[in-house]
Parts: sequence; structure tokens; C-alpha cells
Amino acid sequence: MPELLVGTKKGLFVLSGDEPGSYRIATRAFAGDVVEYAIRDRRTGRYFASVTSGFYGPRLMFTDDPAGEWQQASGIAFAEGDDVSLERIWKVKEGEAEGQLWAGTDPAALWESRDGGETWSRNEALWKERIAGDWQPGLGGLALHSICPWPGDPMKLAIAISAAGVWITDDGGQSWRTGYTGLVPEYMPEESRADTNVLCVHNMHRAPAQPERLFMQFHGGVYRSDDQGETWNDIHEGLPSPFGFPLVTDPADPDSAFLIPMTGAEDRVVPGGSLGVYGTRDGGETWSPQGDGLPTDAYVTILRQALDRDGEGDRMGLFFGATSGEVFGSSDAGRSWFTVAPRLAPVTSVRVG
Repeated sequence: MPELLVGTKKGLFVLSGDEPGSYRIATRAFAGDVVEYAIRDRRTGRYFASVTSGFYGPRLMFTDDPAGEWQQASGIAFAEGDDVSLERIWKVKEGEAEGQLWAGTDPAALWESRDGGETWSRNEALWKERIAGDWQPGLGGLALHSICPWPGDPMKLAIAISAAGVWITDDGGQSWRTGYTGLVPEYMPEESRADTNVLCVHNMHRAPAQPERLFMQFHGGVYRSDDQGETWNDIHEGLPSPFGFPLVTDPADPDSAFLIPMTGAEDRVVPGGSLGVYGTRDGGETWSPQGDGLPTDAYVTILRQALDRDGEGDRMGLFFGATSGEVFGSSDAGRSWFTVAPRLAPVTSVRVG
């Protein structure tokens, strides 16, 4: 039975169901706290939740039973000498080595676990790049939010940061290089665009079937890279807006990606109140609106981590949640939609368990 992990401003909701109208709340955890992100490691069955508590602050919690007791992972914390404090844990991602997971935080730092997520250590090589590079935050903070492992190779990884662009490693994180070429930060003065590292990536995902290809939602652009993230091409033509946050790819088809446009930085709702997912099946040459069953009078916001997929191809499931508290699903790669949950708290993330 499919399981959805829905992070909200008022806790984690675990939804279960197998068809439209059948989804129910199986359990709720961390009532009253913000759950930024939640994931189930499919290799082990272990659940992780990034929880920001008004009392305890940001913590990474884990359990083997979301209805049972949760434990706090150790190691994701800044030392007194770092002169920063942990604001948010944005992302947890399975790695390619046994027991390996990655996490991204605000302030932007990459963390690695080698014991299934119980203990974590900071990637010092990337942290030194941050200190030397004068990284600047986006509106949502200095967020390391996208982590893209290379299928089958634990040494290769690409990450994206708001607002410090794309960083790539081929040696497991011992050294890093940038992937900036082709990105156009139109929010910067024209004379400063060529040399700036203030590059506000909103989301980035790899195409598993062709791992040198990545898709990106930028602050005012949609891009594709065909060389591991070294260079980028703008592919936003055909979308109602180049601005947005959520993005997913189809693991079976490297030409496919799905996203949800927003009006723009000044009005972060879906254009014209018409809620729809836009998909491409030709690498971004064309985009098709897919909104059958979604409301057309919904001035809602879909946050960065609030769109996920299940399966692949024409029967791929797509699920997303809005800050209005609704969760929507599709079982046919977005051609038709149904309401999974109508009235949860404002949704911060959606993940298929």
C-alpha cells in the first residue's frame, strides 16, 4: 500500500492508501512542531524527520516505526568556533554506499552518515569553500537543499545551494568544483552577472537513466545540463513562468521532468490561480500543462520539497502538497489528479515512503 510522508507546519502526517478516496492518516508525529522534511530509507526501512521545534531547535530524528518512539541523530551541529548556529535541516538523501546518507542544512553545509543515519559528520572540504567563497543566502536562508548522487558510484555527487550555485565532486567530497556556466541571475545587475557566485538555485534533480543529465529550477529560469552540471542550457520556453520551486524527474526517461510554476518572486502563487503540473518528455523542448482534476481558482504556493514521484513511466505516481494544507495525487504521470487529503496543516514537504 503506498505511503506518503507529509511534513507540515504542525507535525508529520503519514498517509496510507492505494486509490483515490482511500487515503487516510495512519499516524501523526511531532504535533505542533515544523517538520521540514521526512524520508524513509527504502534500503533499511528507517524513517527520518527534520524537525524544527520552538523549544529544542532543529533536530534530525529517526525511527523504524513512525507510530512509535523517535530518536535524535547526533553530529549535525555547528561548533562554537564556527560562529554560526543550525537554522534548518533541509534535506536527507540516501547515498550509494552501504549505510551512507547525506544531509543538507542552513547554514549551507553537507553532512554524511556511514551508519544508517545515527551519527553524522560535516564535509570539511565543502565547508572550507563556503568560508573562502563569501556565500550569500537567498530569501529562505543559505540553504543546501538539493543532493544528487550518481547511481552506483558513491564517489560522484552534485549539490545545489541557495544562493551559491552548483557544486560537484568526483572523489567522495574530498574536493569540489563549481557548475555555473550558462546560469543567468537576472536578479543581479547585468554588469555583475558573468562573475557572480550569488546563484539562487531553487531545486535540482538528476536523471537516473542518464546520470550526466540534471534538471534545475532556478530563481527565474529552468535549466538542463548534459555534462554532469558543468554547463547549463535554459529550457523554460513554453512555461507560463520560469519561476518556481518543486521539481522531479522520471527515473525511466532522461528526457522527462515535472515542475509547478509560480508567478514570480513578488507573488509566489500559481499563475492566474490555475493549479497545474507541467511536464516535458523531450528534455525541455516543449512543456505540457497537466491539471485535469486540480482546482482552477487556487492561489496557492507549493514549496521546494513538496512534490515527489513514485514509480516510473506512464504509470508513475505524482504527489504534491500546498501551503493551504491540501495534498494532491496522480497515478498516471500527471494526466489526471485526485485529492489525497483536503485539510492538513500548511505542507512543507511530500515524500513517497
